[in-house]
Amino acid sequence: MRVGTINNNYTNLKPSNKENLTLTNTSLHPEKLSSLRISSILAKVGVPQSHILIADNYMVIKKVYGPPVVKSRLTSKDKALLGKYDFNQLEYSTIKQINEEIELLKKWSMSLDETLKADSDRILEIRSNELKYLAACRYTLISNEIYRGYLALEKYFEDISKYSL
Repeated sequence: MRVGTINNNYTNLKPSNKENLTLTNTSLHPEKLSSLRISSILAKVGVPQSHILIADNYMVIKKVYGPPVVKSRLTSKDKALLGKYDFNQLEYSTIKQINEEIELLKKWSMSLDETLKADSDRILEIRSNELKYLAACRYTLISNEIYRGYLALEKYFEDISKYSL
């Protein structure tokens, strides 16, 4: 008996073009594509449960209600917390900055310091709210191609969520 290839035996298994669809529509340069892949790599190792819950919440809202449902802006308290750790708002962040921030938030979320752990989880919730707002505005607040940190955060959420599209 000859053993066939996966494509012959499992015709319902096809390569996923999800990444290609989302990335080709954004007209990114090759170096930006590799920066987005870093977000996927960050999602593969040591993701705290709080990050997964926030990502699941974001993906469910996006999947069920669509992007325009939530338009929440940052409060002054949220801006102060971001400023405390010297983080920019999401709409003014680059992909590299967000990847570095995700890495920091993962470390802080597993810290023994309860204040740092709580701040880490709160910052990721703030980022999720910012992402919802930017998605509701169709990502048009900033037209500059440099500030596309929201792509890295969305990619991270898609990779760690069990409800990804």
